[in-house]
Amino acid sequence: MNEQKRLLLNGNEAVARAAFDAKVDLGTGYPGTPSTEILETLSGLGGTARWAPNEKVALEVALGAAFGNGAALATMKHVGLNVAADPLFTAAETGVTGALVVVVADDPGMASSQNEQDSRRYAVAAGVPMLEPSDSQEAYDYFIEALKISHCWDTPVLLRLSTRISHSKTIVTPRTVEFSLGKPFFEHNRSARVMVPANARPAHRRMRDRLARIAQWNEGSALNRETGDSAELGIISSGVSAMHAFEAAPRARHLKLAVTYPLPLDKIRAFAGSVKRCVVIEENDPVLVDACRAAGIVVEGKDEMYRFGELNVGRVRRILDGDTSPEPVPPRGKPPRLCPGCPHRTAFEVLGKHDCIVSGDIGCYTLGVLPPFEAMDTCVCMGAAVGVGLGLRHVLPPDQAKRVVSVIGDSTFVHSGITGLVEMIYNPPPTGHVLMILDNSTTAMTGLQEHPGTGRTLDHQPTGQVVFEELARALGIKRVHVLNPREGGEVIEQCLVECLQSEELCVIIVRSPCILAVKMLKRLESAGGD
Repeated sequence: MNEQKRLLLNGNEAVARAAFDAKVDLGTGYPGTPSTEILETLSGLGGTARWAPNEKVALEVALGAAFGNGAALATMKHVGLNVAADPLFTAAETGVTGALVVVVADDPGMASSQNEQDSRRYAVAAGVPMLEPSDSQEAYDYFIEALKISHCWDTPVLLRLSTRISHSKTIVTPRTVEFSLGKPFFEHNRSARVMVPANARPAHRRMRDRLARIAQWNEGSALNRETGDSAELGIISSGVSAMHAFEAAPRARHLKLAVTYPLPLDKIRAFAGSVKRCVVIEENDPVLVDACRAAGIVVEGKDEMYRFGELNVGRVRRILDGDTSPEPVPPRGKPPRLCPGCPHRTAFEVLGKHDCIVSGDIGCYTLGVLPPFEAMDTCVCMGAAVGVGLGLRHVLPPDQAKRVVSVIGDSTFVHSGITGLVEMIYNPPPTGHVLMILDNSTTAMTGLQEHPGTGRTLDHQPTGQVVFEELARALGIKRVHVLNPREGGEVIEQCLVECLQSEELCVIIVRSPCILAVKMLKRLESAGGD
């Protein structure tokens, strides 16, 4: 490789390039903005990358690869880490044999998410190291460092990106990566890998000891960078916040943290003691501020008003000035809407016409809540449409319960809706229930990715397919209908009314390809000789 070759990459592309250069054995994840492009880019480079049904499965697959002395990457957005939390917490105690890096992309300001959670909390709660890059070059470099930390200390490592890092382009200079695990192999280590209580108790102690040793290493790590010589103002920051802080206060003394858990508290204490005023600049939650103050380090944080949304240079200057006056209201952007000609539109027109109580889900069809449809009443998380709809059916008076419909998309149904369907069969409401799956043959909201319901892999190659109507019938649903919205709203309306009146368990699959994916689907069909 030409080590001097300079590339213009966004953070996601930089992580993918680092994974490829480090010869990662397996990349797996679930598409979700702002993390989606990592695996797509890795696959395009020639690496092994796969979409999993959801983030929990993705992390479990990556963990298995790491148990086999492989180098593994799992990717997801911040709410996806909620889904993967179960294996993450225990993987922190089992440790890994090879290397495992979990890349999580947070979304401050909720550009494309239902909440603004801060994934740094997961590093502390689960007990796994976390690194936070500030630009694409660091995304490249820190991913490689995360692999090394993972292998050196036998631990999963979190690499936290954010929307700005994931999608902003900066110069990256790739390099020869000195990291190799050799050919994967398996060795029995049941006491470390089988988490029955007798094994889990010592594993927990090993995990805490490991964190203490990593914290000591972090005290002297060159990844944490101190610049400037001001004795008046010191700023502690990490991730994209550091870039804003450097520009907002170029004459200040800066401590830019790369490994933000476990923290180098002695280094931070010395830094804070070297300046008259020490301010922590961080987006979202006061994670660093709380950790510093808990350790008895005197630092200033930001006012509560700056906890919401992304930071920028102007907001950082306001924080440093203690300015809590009302911020300028940003201009309203163009509201999102369903595409003209979208097959989902017909379904929402029918649902609105019959005043259904619609338990909705995550995807393009979430836009059914907006005018002119206003045909969605709840949207919580992936797969919640089914469970929330069932809960409403169980408690509402019969005249209202009979109008409850769960609406979910095809990718989301595979992600988390199947277990809801099982619940629907296992604990059926007295009035029955109607589940409507809007199947547009792609993961449209995040960029037309494949999923197990399309029968194609991440790189669009044929594979096994989950056929929703066959699955529903196999689970015992007797009323299963497959409709084409292109045939008109009357067909959907008649079917919906009959299902609502039946007071039985019903699944209606409204199937028509996303209009944005039609050309791609035709090209794939042509290539397959169909």
